[in-house]
Amino acid sequence: MMEIMAAVKDWLLMNVVQLVGQVVGQIVGQASGQAPGQVAGLESGQASGQESGQMADTLGALLDMPEESISAIEIMSQGGLLMIPLFALSVLAVYVIAERWKTLSNAEMELDDLLETIESLLKSGNRTAAIEYCEGTGKPVGRILKAGLQRLGRPIGEIKEAIRNAGKKEIYFLEHRMNWLATIAGVAPLVGFTGTVTGMIRAFMDIQALQGNVNPSVLAGGIWEALITTASGLIIGIVAYAFYNYLIGKINRMVFDLENASSDFVDLLQAPVPKRKKADEGGVTG
Repeated sequence: MMEIMAAVKDWLLMNVVQLVGQVVGQIVGQASGQAPGQVAGLESGQASGQESGQMADTLGALLDMPEESISAIEIMSQGGLLMIPLFALSVLAVYVIAERWKTLSNAEMELDDLLETIESLLKSGNRTAAIEYCEGTGKPVGRILKAGLQRLGRPIGEIKEAIRNAGKKEIYFLEHRMNWLATIAGVAPLVGFTGTVTGMIRAFMDIQALQGNVNPSVLAGGIWEALITTASGLIIGIVAYAFYNYLIGKINRMVFDLENASSDFVDLLQAPVPKRKKADEGGVTG
């Protein structure tokens, strides 16, 4: 396959060089004031063909050179100073994603089992054991229901208020640092676009310094900076935004479950307690 590609490359290069030589020869012959087909025009075309042949040899040598691999670190270093804040934003985004993922995973719990255990403990009259059980779970729902259990015996309004306040506190801890991730998702692309502007400024400054006598290698530095910073900023922003939406969706589902568990707990407290049957009157009187 490589041999076929090399043969096609040589064939295309040879034909392009011949065509360029013929065109240049015709142009030079016409510019010299001689009629087409005269010796001077032919000689000019031959000279141009020789120069084109030398150019073809040079291009062929360049194409046959082995490709040099560039490491990712070398590519990133071409982005300039703006790669430093982009790197810091990427590290911070990874930290927030990992920390929130672990926290939300540890906060999950089977709510039905929790409510059934609390209900059985309360029916047995062991409120202290129910409080200790909620505290021992180490989960947000356990801490919320614990706040309600600690106020048993008070008006139901106070119990609801205690549960509501505990719920607000737990929701705050669930959403902790999510604003960091949202900020990274918005700021990283802007930093990348800033690198685009600074890279183009650098390229035009090089053009002005050399008074227009430049080649692509001179402009490569500014173009490297513009493209690498833009690509890096967009990648960081896209990843941060995707995980932000995923984690927010997970938090919303957990908040919904906490609200349902709190509502079921209040209904459990308000459920009528079955009265014990009175002792046989004959056994009591006497």
